[in-house]
Amino acid sequence: MTAEPCKREELLIHTIAGMLEGCRHVAVGVLSPIPGAAALLARERYGARVTILGAADPDYAPDGGVELFDLAAQGKVDAFFLSGGQIDGEANINLTGVGGYPRSKARWSGAFGSAFLYLQVPRVILFRERHDPRALVERVDFVTAPGSSPPEVRRPGGPHALVTDLCVFDWDKAKRRFRLASVHPGVEPGAVRENTGFDYDDPENDTRTPEPSPAELERIRTVIAPELARIYPAFAARVFGLETAA
Repeated sequence: MTAEPCKREELLIHTIAGMLEGCRHVAVGVLSPIPGAAALLARERYGARVTILGAADPDYAPDGGVELFDLAAQGKVDAFFLSGGQIDGEANINLTGVGGYPRSKARWSGAFGSAFLYLQVPRVILFRERHDPRALVERVDFVTAPGSSPPEVRRPGGPHALVTDLCVFDWDKAKRRFRLASVHPGVEPGAVRENTGFDYDDPENDTRTPEPSPAELERIRTVIAPELARIYPAFAARVFGLETAA
């Protein structure tokens, strides 16, 4: 099975899972199959507890959003994932809409507690599968959740990294700025710069995102993928060719 080349989705799953080392409890949304798969892989690697907000499967579902927010406030959620219609160079995210609020030209899903979790969860990984300058902008049109807060604001949580289909950015908390950590195989650094609307720091060396080993690919395809079919059936069918779980 691992004779097949590594797919981009598998690379992202492997990459994100590596960021979850040391986490005791990882939470993820039911509409985020790649972070969800990474969380399940982290459970296999490190023994992390996985909560999937909105999941129907009782093995993963919390008692609604209230339980997750309570756990986050108590410091019992170590990692979470956020995305946005827009993400800017200061790690602000926009889940609200494009244009001047409240008369936005386009409206999106809204915050749903993202601002609270962004401030409370220590390791928030920003994830956007499609990397383009319309989404990765110099400044978001609306700050649904801020990437940083004034010094007087108690904020145990915040951004850890930004992962896309082109690259990985690390977050420099002191500079409030992203740094390009690695580009994915087959991607040139110039393509990242061309498709990013905000400025960022370059690495000292041209670093490629490591691909999973054959053994890790085997684990993703034979252990993680069947579990995904229970929670993210459409994704498991598209990427791994698995039938939708009954």
